[in-house]
Amino acid sequence: MNHDALKNFVSKDISKQKILVAGDAMLDKYYFGEVTRISPEAPVPINRVLEIKETLGGAANVAHNLALLGCQTFLAARIGTENHGETFLKKLSSRGIDFSAVIKNSQPTTTKIRVISGHQQMMRLDFEDTTEISGTDAEKFLSNIFAKDFDALIISDYGKGICTEKVCGEIISECRRRKKFVVVDPKGDDWKKYFGANFITPNLKELNAVLPKKISNADLEVETAAEKVIAEFNLQGLVVTRSAEGLTLIDGKNISHIKAKAQEVFDVSGAGDTVISVFALALAGGLDSAQAAYLANLAAGVVVAKVGTYAVSREELLETLDRSWEK
Repeated sequence: MNHDALKNFVSKDISKQKILVAGDAMLDKYYFGEVTRISPEAPVPINRVLEIKETLGGAANVAHNLALLGCQTFLAARIGTENHGETFLKKLSSRGIDFSAVIKNSQPTTTKIRVISGHQQMMRLDFEDTTEISGTDAEKFLSNIFAKDFDALIISDYGKGICTEKVCGEIISECRRRKKFVVVDPKGDDWKKYFGANFITPNLKELNAVLPKKISNADLEVETAAEKVIAEFNLQGLVVTRSAEGLTLIDGKNISHIKAKAQEVFDVSGAGDTVISVFALALAGGLDSAQAAYLANLAAGVVVAKVGTYAVSREELLETLDRSWEK
């Protein structure tokens, strides 16, 4: 692995890249508190709220990862016109994410509210309408995307109605015409809508969702399954994230099993968003798929060492790259 090329990309070339994320964005809200008594109104605990936290989720977390790495970042998504939508836009603005491709309609902004006492989640409240985007909304969504100048596009599918077969098909077709990379974070068992993308980055569970027979987390089984999926959906390759086993890259030129670094903490929350962000960014910057996968695995190693969803900065990635080379 050419350390100088990777270091030069991270330190100098990331800021030159323009990445667009299209998909299901959401707002994550957390109410942290403590329980000291039971309600006199019903046999339920009373959680006295001590802290409220709001973060970007779904496709917006992918955009957050990219923005923190220092590239120019666009987000195309759908939100509502209520307070959650306004909060969502303020979060994007504060992180320097271009949200001019975000559309608004009468559906609620997808919002997940978690009530937590100590380290225990007590309840989750979801505000969402997963009706598939169509008609003028779909046309506006696509026209907003195609009006942008970008080096690579990430489809971030969370099954909330944005990533329909029509939307994904038109995005992939246009990106092929422009000779721009498309990298997909998949959802569900219908991968026909991703046909012709450059790369898909499933975890093992997501890969198993499209296989006739489930596989275990073993190198040869992952290789064999991935090669069949690549042929079936006309892909350039797959990057399979495998939790503590690291990740596997399979494409026409490379089969690489990149092991994860042993960690005292191993929390995979948000690691997939980090992998797809760094991988797509590296491809856009001219690195080959093996280099891109290596860099994505290093970034994921930073994330899984943290508790909860975490976005890695360019400075952290550079430090991690230097440490990996020294060893």
